[in-house]
Amino acid sequence: MNPLIGTYECKVDAKGRLMLPAAIKKQLHPVLQNGFVLKRAVFQPCLELYPMSEWETLMQKVNKLNRFKKKNNDFIRRFTAGLKVVEVDAAGRLLIPKDLVAFSGITKEIVVASAINIIEIWDKNKYESAIDDATGDFADLAEEVMGQDDDDGIS
Repeated sequence: MNPLIGTYECKVDAKGRLMLPAAIKKQLHPVLQNGFVLKRAVFQPCLELYPMSEWETLMQKVNKLNRFKKKNNDFIRRFTAGLKVVEVDAAGRLLIPKDLVAFSGITKEIVVASAINIIEIWDKNKYESAIDDATGDFADLAEEVMGQDDDDGIS
């Protein structure tokens, strides 16, 4: 799957249904019929939407963890807490379950943002706050993560 591109402002209806933006839907077209996994994000109060193929790749890594180590078992339980298999309906809508709406604090106004191989779904105010909070530290973060001169760096 090609990297996903774009950030879009959308609305969620009273039932928790999100109409996927046409540009995202077009990018996801090759994997739409396989379904998705929707889960809580680890580091932010948002949701992550994984195309099933991306989820299966991630689960292959997680499945290698030794479940007889408490930390691994605790991680798996928390990482998979609240996850749901979801599908895009014929109208192009995705139902966000109520427990995940509550976790993410999603109201009517949301942001759908690509994150390379997954999609993040944010309450609009929380997204703007997270972006604003990160602005001051982003230059340092970019230098630390991307500015390496060794084989692991991109530049």
